[in-house]
Amino acid sequence: MGNTCIGAAGYFQGFSAAIALGGRSFTSNSEISPSAKADGDRHKAGGDSTATQQKAPRQNYIPSVEATDQQEFRDVIEAMRKGREIEPVPGQSLTHSVLQRKTENLRDLYTLGKKLGQGQFGTTYLCIEKATSKEYACKSIAKRKLISKEDVEDVRRELQIMHHLSGHPNIVMIKGAYEDPASVHLVMELCAGGELFDRIIQRGHYSEAKAAILIRTIVGVVETCHSLGVMHRDLKPENFLFSSTKEDAALKTTDFGLSVFFKPGEIFRDVVGSPYYVAPEVLRKNYGPEADVWSAGVILYILLCGVPPFWAETEQGIFEQVLKSELDFATDPWPKISDSAKDLIRKMLNPEASKRMKAHHVLCHPWICEDGVAPDRPIDSAVQSRLKHFSAMNKLKKIAIRVIAESLSEEEIAGLKEMFKMMDADNSGSISYEELKEGLKKVGSILKEEDMRQLMDAADVDGNGTIDYGEFLAATLHLNKIERDENMLAAFSYLDKDKSGYLTVDEVQHALAEFRMGDLSVDELLREVDQNNDGRIDYAEFVAMMRKGNTGGAGRSSLRNSQSLSLNDVLMVG
Repeated sequence: MGNTCIGAAGYFQGFSAAIALGGRSFTSNSEISPSAKADGDRHKAGGDSTATQQKAPRQNYIPSVEATDQQEFRDVIEAMRKGREIEPVPGQSLTHSVLQRKTENLRDLYTLGKKLGQGQFGTTYLCIEKATSKEYACKSIAKRKLISKEDVEDVRRELQIMHHLSGHPNIVMIKGAYEDPASVHLVMELCAGGELFDRIIQRGHYSEAKAAILIRTIVGVVETCHSLGVMHRDLKPENFLFSSTKEDAALKTTDFGLSVFFKPGEIFRDVVGSPYYVAPEVLRKNYGPEADVWSAGVILYILLCGVPPFWAETEQGIFEQVLKSELDFATDPWPKISDSAKDLIRKMLNPEASKRMKAHHVLCHPWICEDGVAPDRPIDSAVQSRLKHFSAMNKLKKIAIRVIAESLSEEEIAGLKEMFKMMDADNSGSISYEELKEGLKKVGSILKEEDMRQLMDAADVDGNGTIDYGEFLAATLHLNKIERDENMLAAFSYLDKDKSGYLTVDEVQHALAEFRMGDLSVDELLREVDQNNDGRIDYAEFVAMMRKGNTGGAGRSSLRNSQSLSLNDVLMVG
């Protein structure tokens, strides 16, 4: 296709203008100059911005491209400039309650600071939590701009997905969501190091070693998303932020405004994303999660040479090149880049989605894996590192987690609810052993029969032979929700029926009966948790129990269960 690796300066002149199609601006590149783009809505790395945290909850859709017909491409380009046509609906009836629950007042908990950025739907501010003085980013979405049901649903889904993925070290953490008559406020982790995009511009391109580290992180996020039934659909350098300006700062994924929940085998038809990164099958309106691997492959290509693999001066040309999918490995610096790196790119950018590498296989490729040795299947290594989690917990801790799970908001458990529905094939409201086995196979987990049985036994707390919805939530809930102070206090308060500030023998016995935990010596349970041996459990002892073993340490009884498997492990929820 004649792509020329023109270096950072030339790339910036063309790419920064065209990248506006990806959601920053829908001005054609004839109307944007490099300096205007740099000084306008983009933030330079090392500044005070958390650039992509300012974005709208949903970007404009890319119209469908069936062929390279000239008129069709003109229609594509015109639609991208105008945005998706939607039928306005009176805002008040739609946005009376976007979150569908009453929330605390944002300003009672946080002090809003300087503006970090402006998006189509709202504004991002620095905010400081009053209780801890910690800094966060607050994206405030103006409800008057949510003019369709789809707008409102997209905000809800973005929040649900962020909660579902919360706890991953390379995904921006959602702190909380608040609503008032004018706006919805999403408080999230502050990433002050700027975008990956900006660092590419600064460097021109990365060394292979550095690029391998970054792409390992990016594809690791993709694998986790896919294993949890989430497709990002808009992976690009602007949607990866550094936690700080340090050279070795953690890279974090953000902007889940176009992300969706998916079921294995499900086909999507709506064409969304950003032009340089969109997979050909997306343009053909027939795609699945493989499209995320394509986008990651485009990012890898850019990291190594500084320009996109599918380059053109016009919007029409971009789509034509994406559909042709011809890679340039002849121009400088590609002759100097290893054959292994080029092999990986070819496999990630295979135009046939069914033959494209899965995220897991990308991580096992010799070029990308650490020290040149392909790792074990990530799902298995996750199991090995967390064998003791759910199955090793004592009954009281399992009860407390069940109480926490049942008290969480719909948005916090929506992702787990989707996974439960996927596994509950007969819609009976519970998961049988065979359904569990088949469901785990769909998300890529192939386990030995004995491991599968141990997993089933661990999750089936009441021992009735199936996993009901409450048991599933408790077994798959992420630790960052379990260890939240307010959640642990709420669970303790629920169990402390007489509000004495202690859990007595009778109250523990009552809890075991309420949650059908079967025969168990309450005295033995108390001895494990009651550190001062006063015959009851105070809140400090309860918190110690909840946190024990969560970082991999073994509790008193964990060694007996060291070969047990956790549903949380297999689903990679952690």
